[in-house]
Amino acid sequence: MNTLLSIEKRNAVLLNMASLLHAERAGIIAANKNDLSAYDGNDLSMYDRLKVNEAKIDEMINAVTHLASQEDPVGVERFRFTHHNGMQVYNKTASFGTVLIIYESRPDVTVEAAGIAFKSGNKILLKGGKESVNSNLKIVDLWHKALDQEGASKDWVEYLQFDRTETQRFLEKPTQQVDLIVPRGGERLIAFVKEHAACPVIVSGRGNNFVYVHREADMDMALNIIVNAKTAKISACNALDKVLIDKNLPNREAFVRDLISNLKAYNVDILGDEAFAKYEGIDLIPTEAIWYEEFLDYKIVIGEIASNQDAIEKINTYSGGHSAAIITTNALEANLFMENVDVAAVYHNASTRFTDGGQLGLGGELAISTDKLHQRGPIGLQHLVTNKWYVHGEGQTR
Repeated sequence: MNTLLSIEKRNAVLLNMASLLHAERAGIIAANKNDLSAYDGNDLSMYDRLKVNEAKIDEMINAVTHLASQEDPVGVERFRFTHHNGMQVYNKTASFGTVLIIYESRPDVTVEAAGIAFKSGNKILLKGGKESVNSNLKIVDLWHKALDQEGASKDWVEYLQFDRTETQRFLEKPTQQVDLIVPRGGERLIAFVKEHAACPVIVSGRGNNFVYVHREADMDMALNIIVNAKTAKISACNALDKVLIDKNLPNREAFVRDLISNLKAYNVDILGDEAFAKYEGIDLIPTEAIWYEEFLDYKIVIGEIASNQDAIEKINTYSGGHSAAIITTNALEANLFMENVDVAAVYHNASTRFTDGGQLGLGGELAISTDKLHQRGPIGLQHLVTNKWYVHGEGQTR
């Protein structure tokens, strides 16, 4: 285990990394072009997540720069108590130790996840996918240079270039201490990690997010939110997949026709239940099981719902536990929905696309957890810590 570096040194490494990312823009993009050229799959969302351009590098630079400006999450006092025998008792935040993140396609995770882990005093083991190996190795090399410039061990950021068999073997019998594992990817990856991991796992789960258009919705607002949440970035786990429309929505037919027109402008395939499949441009859903699916594609399902309570029950049955929104002018109905929908992030009159560490004020995220322990939703810098008890005595015994 590496000895915790001072906050000044950790911040200096992060700022070094920001400078190196800027200086090595061309090299990062060249490495990424090799990955893009070699990618032979037909997964549109994976290709989208794989691509690195100037704007993406700007986001990487902003992420590590912002991390360097944040308060140290380690050693924060959470509780204090004076025992009747005079002992002074404190509970403070502490690093986990070593965090393993297993992820697919996204080279930006190699920057953001490593930055959050390092700032919070953790060693990070990065296991990226083979589709992004050139980009990831280039970025890890920059991490090592940033660490070396401060005389810090390169062991703080380690890349595991393992195939599936080697990854399984490492999960079952790690060759070094691993305190926490975070899988970021599809359901197959998550199931694989949960099956084989020998230490705690935080699931960064599927999206399959819902919007409920309540009968008292502002229909222009609902239209804009649905189109944004579906089309702004189809590869994001906070993208919209399901729309529930209240059967008592006034002027429902005009709203649905406007919705079809707007979605078709983005070439979105629209499926619907029996109430909506009668509309031109909407195909009947093949089975009810489709309500469980996360699409990560230009595809959406629209269904009729009788009430707010029915919408809550349907979302709690089918969603991935990620994000859900209600569109309504009725604050009481919004509160009922938000208090009872069992997801990590609930919205009133806003797009699900805001479920993101940066957008919710964390400055960045390691992942978005759909688990309830130990952190739900975006896992930011202040969440990648555990806690530790400090007890000061003068010879007390029990």
